Amino acid sequence: MMENETQVALERTLTALDRCDACGAQAYVHVRMPYGELYFCGHHASQHLDNLKATALKIIDERDAIG
Repeated sequence: MMENETQVALERTLTALDRCDACGAQAYVHVRMPYGELYFCGHHASQHLDNLKATALKIIDERDAIG
């Protein structure tokens, strides 16, 4: 894996207890950064994910589960 390349996990790891850091809604995206972890709902993930990909260590994106 190249430096700063993100890894998208295939397994489901988020639950209904995981909440968006921006608004408190159910989180569908978990981003592990060098300085900590972030959780986002689908809306806020769409807003911020492109900017975070360059420095994210790992991204778990489960937005396909939104129904």
